[in-house]
Formats: sequence, structure tokens, C-alpha cells
Amino acid sequence: MFCFFYKAKLKNDDLKSIAKLMYEDVSSDSWDKENLTKRNLDFTIESIRYIDMYTSRLMSTEFGTELLSYHFDNLVVRIGAYIGEVIKNNIKKDFYWYESDSVRNYSPNLDGVFSNNKTKSVLYSKKRDVVILPLNVVSQFLKGNSPYSNFLTYVEETIKQNT
Repeated sequence: MFCFFYKAKLKNDDLKSIAKLMYEDVSSDSWDKENLTKRNLDFTIESIRYIDMYTSRLMSTEFGTELLSYHFDNLVVRIGAYIGEVIKNNIKKDFYWYESDSVRNYSPNLDGVFSNNKTKSVLYSKKRDVVILPLNVVSQFLKGNSPYSNFLTYVEETIKQNT
């Protein structure tokens, strides 16, 4: 009866703590221990080079492909959260992590954006009604189905488009 008063609510989904797992919970691989450090992964655009090297190793080494096959979803969330935090920090606008279903329900203008989105978290700006899908991009990339040759290109383009 009072449906016209109902406005969908956005559900926060802060992924910063998950992004930190990129350097806090590292595999036993010597390259990972040496390179995936808090010092190297400092949430700057330049730090994405380490993420690119890491994902290249995941996709091309026996150890990496084994990790990917067993922990694909976890790696997508960790890498995507890290990349999203770098984007968010460099855009310096009102982008925040939200559950994708809540954004879909909140903004009918974004319905088409979610057609291929299988991830549960997105960066969304309420003021501009814009969504960024870093976890989706990571998933596509790790499956070998990405329009980007590396994550640095994606991050730089996304920041440029949204500043």
C-alpha cells in the first residue's frame, strides 16, 4: 500500500581489510614473500605493477595455476579489492564499496551495467550514479577474457574516466 515511500537502501561492503590481505596473508612462494609486502603494495598506482607481476605468475607458473584452480574466488576478491582501493584512493570522490545487489536495486539507471556482473561487491558513487566493477575485471582477466592487457592500464583508464 505504501510502496511509493520505499527507497532501496545501499548496503556497505568495505573491502579495504580484504585488500590488505594481498600483503598480510602471502603464500609460501619466495617471490610472493619478497614482493607482496606492505612496502610494495602501498595503494599507489605504481603498486599495481606488483599486482600485474603477481597475476602474470599466477597464470604462467605451475604453482600459480594450482593456486588459481583451488582459490580462484578468493584471489579475485583479494586482487579486485586491492585494485579497487587504489582506484578509490586516486579518484578521491564519493566512491564506496557496496553489495552489488543493493546498488542494482538502488539505481535503476545502472541495470545494464550488471548484466555480466557475478561479483558481490562494487564501487559506487551515489552523487554521480556511477559504478566501477574491479572484481569483475579481475575475474575476466584471470580467465583470459579481458579487454585489458594488464591491470595498470585498467586502473589508469578508470581513474582518468572518473576524475
